[in-house]
Amino acid sequence: MAEVQLGRLQFRIMQVLWDRGRASAREITEALNEAEPTAHSTVQTLLRQLEAKGAAGHEADGRTFVFFAKVPEDRVKRTAVRDVLERVFGGDVGGLLAHLIKSEGLSRKELDDLRAMIDEARKDGKGGAR
Repeated sequence: MAEVQLGRLQFRIMQVLWDRGRASAREITEALNEAEPTAHSTVQTLLRQLEAKGAAGHEADGRTFVFFAKVPEDRVKRTAVRDVLERVFGGDVGGLLAHLIKSEGLSRKELDDLRAMIDEARKDGKGGAR
């Protein structure tokens, strides 16, 4: 299955679908408007684009289309992170992590969690799938 790359607003629409399972275009618009104003016509256009990409699908419920995600959230996130890693950091995972640690103001807990993940990967003799 091909990678699915999403724009910012497309990703937010998909988050609604992942969270709810199924939603009408109107319900998606209302959910997005809780954070920032988004025109209903824009949501409808983006839903058509998401369907064309194979990321979302719909079923008719009477006269209303009910949309659902066709790709898992972790797959879309993996594609987005891989894109940033390759395009911005030239594939250098350490460079990406160093940038995040230095620039994002991680909390003590986040740093401790990262250390635990690094220690676990080192103990298992693997750093994850690449």
